[in-house]
Amino acid sequence: MKIDLHCHTKISDNSFTIEEVLWQAKRNDVTHLAITDHDTTAGLEYAMQFGEKIGVTIIPGIEISAYDYKRNTRAHILGLFITPGHPAISKLCQPFLEKRNEVSYLMVEQLIKNGYDLSWEEVQSYAEGGTSVFKQHIMHALLDKGYTNRIYGDLYKKLFIRGNAIKEPGIAYVPLEYVDAIEAIRVIREANGIPVLAHPGQFNNFDAAREWAKMGLEGIEVKHPLHNVADEIKAKEIAEQYNLIQTGGSDFHGFYGDAEVPLGTFNLGEDCLELLLKRKIELSHP
Repeated sequence: MKIDLHCHTKISDNSFTIEEVLWQAKRNDVTHLAITDHDTTAGLEYAMQFGEKIGVTIIPGIEISAYDYKRNTRAHILGLFITPGHPAISKLCQPFLEKRNEVSYLMVEQLIKNGYDLSWEEVQSYAEGGTSVFKQHIMHALLDKGYTNRIYGDLYKKLFIRGNAIKEPGIAYVPLEYVDAIEAIRVIREANGIPVLAHPGQFNNFDAAREWAKMGLEGIEVKHPLHNVADEIKAKEIAEQYNLIQTGGSDFHGFYGDAEVPLGTFNLGEDCLELLLKRKIELSHP
């Protein structure tokens, strides 16, 4: 049994469609795949139906782009076994999806003002079938225009990174107000999901994990492409101390990923799945 508990599709910021992702999962012998698109459950019911046809069990999920306002840092909260289309998720995430799209439009306008040969319509075409335009779609358009040869690199930093050596924002940087991480945890539980802190090493969310474990967090991602050995050790220690389920996944983004990480990477096996299913039952019958 090969399990991947963190994966995206073109509904958010993967370059591949649901069908393409699931066929890749099938080829990689993934038996259980959590689709965790950013800030939406759109496409999950279809993915579950398609997965059943080809023999890949889909775990309905989400990854909420959140913020730790106490520590002034970003945080991503996964929701596993969530109810697709739950009104609590829509209420929290739909306004944010609209904000992201507005911010992306302003970024493209900034690029045009700075002399880049680009249009909003061109960028939108890369996000066709998705919920909003991401920076990856802007970079894909710039790549095809010959401004860069990769999605993430010097140009990405120049355009979008808030701080640099001279403490000035990138020329296309526009701030985006994220949802509160604690609220994201609460809403995932309301939508019958299991809240899991994603890649805590990326944003140094370890201290927050200890606090959030007392506020409804049920899991922590230990195995992730961005985690080094020290990150894994910290995450495991917190999981053991606070009875959090240890999860792992490829965080697959296709062409839009930071690195080439195949689906099915960081599989924690059948035991992890059983713990999640047991916790799901416990949360349903407190």
